[in-house]
Amino acid sequence: MSAETIVGGVIVGEGAARLTPHPLRAAVLGEVHARPFTAIETPRRVLHFGFDTGSTRGEADRAALTAFCTQRGLTPPKPHDKHHRVTFGGTVLRWEQHSEFTTYTWELPAATAGGAFHPSAASLASPMASLPQPGPLIVAIDLHLVADGAGITPEPIFDRASLAVADNYDAQAQYATDFRPDPAGFVRILVLDRGLGSDRAGAIVQRVLEIETYRTLALLGLPEAQRLAPSIARIEKRLAEVTEAIQESEGLAANHLLLDELTALAAELEAGAAASQYRFGASRAYDEIVHRRLATIGERKVGGLPTWSSFLTRRMAPALRTCVTTEERQANLSRKLARAANLLRTRVDVEQEQQSRDLLKSMNERTRLQLRLQTTVEGLSVAAISYYVVSLFGYLAKGAHDAGVPIEPSYATAAFVPVALLGIWFMVRRIRRRHVVGEE
Repeated sequence: MSAETIVGGVIVGEGAARLTPHPLRAAVLGEVHARPFTAIETPRRVLHFGFDTGSTRGEADRAALTAFCTQRGLTPPKPHDKHHRVTFGGTVLRWEQHSEFTTYTWELPAATAGGAFHPSAASLASPMASLPQPGPLIVAIDLHLVADGAGITPEPIFDRASLAVADNYDAQAQYATDFRPDPAGFVRILVLDRGLGSDRAGAIVQRVLEIETYRTLALLGLPEAQRLAPSIARIEKRLAEVTEAIQESEGLAANHLLLDELTALAAELEAGAAASQYRFGASRAYDEIVHRRLATIGERKVGGLPTWSSFLTRRMAPALRTCVTTEERQANLSRKLARAANLLRTRVDVEQEQQSRDLLKSMNERTRLQLRLQTTVEGLSVAAISYYVVSLFGYLAKGAHDAGVPIEPSYATAAFVPVALLGIWFMVRRIRRRHVVGEE
């Protein structure tokens, strides 16, 4: 059996065929390994930041991270990496780049003296200042991973009114938060390790960080929905007024004005829908990720406190329903505007056809009058031309009589009159047929 190797994704070897891969094969195969779980030893303090790096900010952020690693003698990320992890001293930096945001996760040694979340996250965030801010800050999380026997419990740390606590499916970990920012702006999360091991602890920590990150991103659709609500309400009200005015409007000018207004309303609505379409779609996708991460952890209720799932469902669902309702209002309003515009456009078309019919009728009448006038003019023309021709013939007859030709000029001229009339009439008619009617 011949030896085979893979070179650039193409299988080669003695007697083996060369198989050219799809250009996206490597990217697709690598996607499942793009963001692996990393082991974390307990205790650990984790500061997690999420920045808006849409548009061109992502490439600038990658370049800044590359420079940061190069200056410190660390391995920089490859040009197409979406995940990078470096260690310097007792600190670990995990960098992840997504479609519209980038996260920096700093794993720091936990200071057990003074209890949980001491010192403050603000005093520990100095490493983040070593890098230029990639974009507007969206997420800031201060996570404390401690052993269950350290004597730290969630109730004294968090706001009881917003506290959400749950065990994972086998009760090897408990995680708690109140989803409120502390004075430094960090949302604090406590994870109690009950024998997870470093690998499972890393998986739990990453999933918990993702839940808070995607929860925040999912709610970005709510301000957009609130921004659009007054405009949609105004368009709905104006559409009702225009629809009522259509019933009473008369005349092409009035209907044209109403049609122009409907077109302007439709353009304004479509502009808002186009601007918000991505944000609303992203909110739905992020909300689904949040619920999938919670399902993966497998929550178990702790005492009488709400779990993360129940808390987020109660608090997030109304916001996301607002986004969905706004989308539905936009779609329904767009259909109503289209129907009203089509109705009014039909009326305008009918009125224009009526005007065109009246115009054609008027043109036909004018053509008929012109034809009558032309016939009258032709008769006068025949008489006038015949008069001149008969006059010329009379001079010719007089000349012939004076020259000795035995004719009576007056009789000859009188006899020539009907001949001249018939001849000229026939000639004019033939010319009219040839040049006006197109007949021979």
